Amino acid sequence: MAVPPDKVRELPWPAKLLYASGSLGGNVISRSKDLWLIYFFAPPADADIPTLVPRLTIGILMFVTRMIDALDDPLIGFWSDRTSSRWGRRIPFVVAATPFYAFFFFLLWTPPDNHETVRNAAYFFVILETFHLFSTLSGGPFESLLPEIAVTSRDRVGIVVWQVAFGAVGAGIGLVASGLIIDSLGYWQMGLIMGATALLSRYVALAGAWRHVRVEQPPVKIGLLQAFRTTFTNDQFLFFLPTFVLFNAGISMMTGMLPFFAKAVLQVEKEGRIVSALTATAIGFLMIGLFPMYRLAVRRGKAWAYSRAMLIAALYLPWLFFMGFLPGVGRVLQAFFFVAFIGIPMTAMNAFPNAIMADIIDYDELETGERREAMYYGAQATLEKMASALYPLILALLLVVGSTADNPLGIRLVGPMAGLLCLAAYLCFRGYRLPDQVTADTVTRRGHRQ
Repeated sequence: MAVPPDKVRELPWPAKLLYASGSLGGNVISRSKDLWLIYFFAPPADADIPTLVPRLTIGILMFVTRMIDALDDPLIGFWSDRTSSRWGRRIPFVVAATPFYAFFFFLLWTPPDNHETVRNAAYFFVILETFHLFSTLSGGPFESLLPEIAVTSRDRVGIVVWQVAFGAVGAGIGLVASGLIIDSLGYWQMGLIMGATALLSRYVALAGAWRHVRVEQPPVKIGLLQAFRTTFTNDQFLFFLPTFVLFNAGISMMTGMLPFFAKAVLQVEKEGRIVSALTATAIGFLMIGLFPMYRLAVRRGKAWAYSRAMLIAALYLPWLFFMGFLPGVGRVLQAFFFVAFIGIPMTAMNAFPNAIMADIIDYDELETGERREAMYYGAQATLEKMASALYPLILALLLVVGSTADNPLGIRLVGPMAGLLCLAAYLCFRGYRLPDQVTADTVTRRGHRQ
């Protein structure tokens, strides 16, 4: 049930910090996977590690597993919304699924054979799909705790800003430390360390939210088909969803391109170290931009700040095509300059979607009388995964155009393609109109209810 304005409770800062710290573990796994998975199984022809699965096959398999995985999210969300236990609706899922989430991430880096392509491809498909399943069982209910424990817009923005800060640390571990661990120890050791870090992080974060979960919240009563229908007729959700999908895909493509850029364009021998340094630079700029982005969100609204970040990305990313072409400046120095400013849109991409989704869920409660956090986060994840399944496939196709030192055209085209995706995201979001604090009064004033 919605909390009346005169009974709004502020969330204690220790609880905010602990819950927000969970983004560290999620970013450790997601960023290291985005950065190295394609490269590990399908490295460039001149790399010093064997090709386990052909690159185009990897792109197709990642697309298929994402499409299958996308079907899990709304079903698990619906299951979580209808769950009743003494721990509430979300906590049992997080407690049970998180160890498997970490374990199957580790297994991604232990393929059975370096020479049998079919066997490696089958292993890749099964382990990646199982990893996605437990990622949803743990991550979906965990994310759904945000609107439940944080009632006010200020609390929500405060949590997501701290999530970005912890997420930047996690991204630093996932993007920077992963390369150093790979160079020093190897891939499976990297998977073991990252998986253990993610497991510990999520349990610590769950401890922060535990006492503030609304265990008295009744389970949802509407059926599955009606839940789908009301979710996908929410106009504000429909404006937000393609925006999130396209923006995330654009930035993710840039991440996946970096190892190939380091090898083919910068032509360095230890690509792990230079990729770590480049991503550390982007993360540093992300941290620098965090407080100004928070101030903008408080003063102008989180939707305004989110949309402007997408526009900046749309205008900036295409220029990455020219990285290394500036006369009189070393290619490595140019790479650091260009990559650094990707940190600005990365800040908004990580900070605002969960808080905006919480507002959309409040709006849905005004319309339906039900609290359906997990269904919305699940529906969001479904469409995001279906669309983001295209990102590794698009990246693989671009790399086919050229990914070597003699022909790096495909690598250079990633920037313009990512900018185009961000521009489409900005245009989609122009129809979003919810206020920062969603109540019957504020929504009526904005003209959403008759």
